[in-house]
Order: sequence, then C-alpha cells, then structure tokens
Amino acid sequence: MVDQVRPTDLDAWFAQDSAAAPVLLDVREPWELQTASVAPQGFTLVAIPMNEIPGRLAELDPAARIACLCHHGARSQRVAAFLSQNGFGEVANVAGGIDAWSASRDAGVPRY
Repeated sequence: MVDQVRPTDLDAWFAQDSAAAPVLLDVREPWELQTASVAPQGFTLVAIPMNEIPGRLAELDPAARIACLCHHGARSQRVAAFLSQNGFGEVANVAGGIDAWSASRDAGVPRY
C-alpha cells in the first residue's frame, strides 16, 4: 500500500517514523529538474529518473522513509509501487507532484 501525501503534509508524514531517514525521491527527467526543483528542507533530495530506478535501486536505502515526486503524481505513483514491491516498507507518493508543491507549499517553485 502506497500512501498518498499532499506536499503540505509531507513533513508530518516523514515525522511518523523519526528513526527512518526522510528521502524525497524526484523521478523526473533532468530537463524537468532544471526547470523546477525543490530545496531539501529536513529531508534528503535524491534525483533518479523513473526509467533508471530498476538499475539504480541499490542507491536507495530500504530502511528510509521515501516519498516519490514527479510532475503531477503519475510517474511517482508507479515508482512508489515498484519500491513497495521490492522491499521498501515506508513509501509514499507526493499527490499532485511538483505542480501541487508549487501551488500549495512553495510558490517560488516554477510551474510548467
């Protein structure tokens, strides 16, 4: 089961398990990261494009609390489900993606 977390509720979701490292996994393409990115605040930001996740799975800690982010939430949902199926116990999808992040959490993040 993958949690759906709004950008404004992300800090509270990370805080549910203070023993697990909080990670925001941005699965967008490099050009998207250049267009709009979030600043890590209380979490580690890891950027791995969705299609590279299977080959780079070893770069992620299964004990971490990982929230997945994309543009609107569809790609990140697929990655979150994949992680969950591969032994990652605490995984969420950032509902609405970076677009919702900009609209509700940080208006300084450009919308595209």
